[in-house]
Amino acid sequence: KSVGEVMAIGRTFEEAFQKALRMLVIGLCGAVGNENFTISDLEKELREPSHERILAIPEAMKAGHSIDTIYELTHIDKWFLYKIQSMVEIENRIRQFKKSIIPRDRLLEAKQAGFADVQIAKLTDADESWIRQQRVDYDITPCVKQIDTLAAEYPAQTNYLYLTYNGTEDDISFNENNSVIVLGSGAFCIGSSVEFDWCCVTTVRTLRNLGYNTIMVNYNPETVSTDYNECDKLYFDELSFENLLEICGREKPVGTILSMGGQIPNNLAMGCYEAGMRILGTSPLSIDSAEDRHKFSTLLEDLGIDQPEWKELVSLEEAKRFANKVGYPVLVRPSYVLSGAAMSVACNDTELVTFLKKAVEVSPKHPVVITKFLENAKELDMDAVARDGEIVAWAISEHVENAGVHSGDATLVLPPQRAYLETMRRIKKITENIAKALKINGPFNIQFIGKDNEVKVIECNLRVSRSFPFVSKVLKVNFVDLATRVMMGKPLPTMNGSMFDLEYVGVKAPQFSFTRLEGADPSLGVEMASTGEVACLGEDFEEAFLKSLLSVGYDLPIRNVLLSTGPIESKAAFLESARALQDMDVNLYATQGTADFLWTHGLKVSVLHWPLEEKSPNTLEYLSQKEIDLVINIPKNYQEEELTNDYIIRRTAVDFSIPLITNLQLAQRFVEA
Repeated sequence: KSVGEVMAIGRTFEEAFQKALRMLVIGLCGAVGNENFTISDLEKELREPSHERILAIPEAMKAGHSIDTIYELTHIDKWFLYKIQSMVEIENRIRQFKKSIIPRDRLLEAKQAGFADVQIAKLTDADESWIRQQRVDYDITPCVKQIDTLAAEYPAQTNYLYLTYNGTEDDISFNENNSVIVLGSGAFCIGSSVEFDWCCVTTVRTLRNLGYNTIMVNYNPETVSTDYNECDKLYFDELSFENLLEICGREKPVGTILSMGGQIPNNLAMGCYEAGMRILGTSPLSIDSAEDRHKFSTLLEDLGIDQPEWKELVSLEEAKRFANKVGYPVLVRPSYVLSGAAMSVACNDTELVTFLKKAVEVSPKHPVVITKFLENAKELDMDAVARDGEIVAWAISEHVENAGVHSGDATLVLPPQRAYLETMRRIKKITENIAKALKINGPFNIQFIGKDNEVKVIECNLRVSRSFPFVSKVLKVNFVDLATRVMMGKPLPTMNGSMFDLEYVGVKAPQFSFTRLEGADPSLGVEMASTGEVACLGEDFEEAFLKSLLSVGYDLPIRNVLLSTGPIESKAAFLESARALQDMDVNLYATQGTADFLWTHGLKVSVLHWPLEEKSPNTLEYLSQKEIDLVINIPKNYQEEELTNDYIIRRTAVDFSIPLITNLQLAQRFVEA
């Protein structure tokens, strides 16, 4: 079920183990000291492992369970259990020094067992900077070690490096040279995958061509950026503020590039800037202005740029008042998150309260903003590169689905097919204004919403987006290469002709892994769910679109389609498509409400009863016997979480690998194609 992995290296099991847990970037500070983590039934968790079992073991030890008991429940080798116990004991020893100086031997013991400065700070109610200062005063700093690829038989000269507190000297010497540090993307997960790795590798290759020595920091063994021959030095270690300070202190680079690895490096921007590190590209102050929802919305107001009505969360009562004033649905949006984490569309007061709690948990330090959610609006993405606020390359991609589906889950088409020229002109103009105001120097992405030629800005990311590889490949203009040259202050190649002189159309379609995620509802929303993507080219939109859907597992020919088309306006909107299917001799099956509607309009359709009705012929029978080739199921609202008939149909389709469409625009375009 996992969608990615990390690899941590240390000189002791404890050191590597705690590093690895932090590398997952799921809010853990290590094996112990995670305040926001509770398990209701420890014994059940130990006996029946979930993804949280590894954290239940130290909790069980604190609750008084013996190693023998834990072994009986988990069958994890006692060697590992004793090691975890030693981390719990060190935690207890450190906790005694609340807001006070920690003795040198205690601090060294903790660092050698993989405790991070931020973790020790949490245990002692102190600041990370104060713990760091104590370390520096005691001269406790990590050594840089080389991974020995020759098992000590011969001297190994590798560029694989890691930091450890269990050493006495560095394995390499540091010559001040013209090196550039590039921060990688960390683990692949829903929302951050190989697209950011492609950007990192392209950056490193361009830097090499420009004559710089390259240093990569990343910890994902699946990536190309962690191949030994991609860069001059590879730090296979955590992407954390503590680590970067140590690496920069030794390497003294020309600067650090953190706009290529997605959200993890971006979130380090302000800390690195305040610590005096040289960040290449757009200033971290601008990054903060774009990532902080409140600052960005205020900036748009100052520039006179249209955006959906918004309000910063102050109290629940204020939030409800705002939502009732502008009218539901509203969108809840935390700052500094990737792939729409904890973003939700609320349709009433109850949902609003639930989603606000979730958003504040995900991003406790940063503001949460509530905006009016615009229905039946088109969404467009602008990927661009700017030099000192002036745009040097740009590409507008159009979403097939209406706004409300996360851009990572949406089907993208380039060049746009159904957007007005005036809309595109306005998007370009607004982008120029934002680039100038934020003094952008490098890659960025802005998401727009368009309705009746009105254009509004949703958000701006001052880093590469996951569509950068797609637009680069379709337009045959490497946006990342250009962005790297911009950040290094180098001249750019001249571009010939318009970027839109294309003889073909490109379509990017998402790949989902719902079959592997038991019980998950395979419907789309503002939080990302896809685990990959394909891109196909065609003579026209229809050809590229069909190719892309076939590439993610749709099968042709389609003989039998099951329709359950949701609310009355969706039924009406899909009527022409249903007629087209009938004209192509496709057999139409439908649930009762949809069938009634289609009969009224003169279509031939067979009724299949709802799963919970237990009457024959039943949707479940037909799906489980694979009598249906395609399911078109439009959910009735955005957050249909209860186990309804609709959910059972969607889930069964996924479990039996039957192609499923849950979006009205996608269904219409598929029938046309």
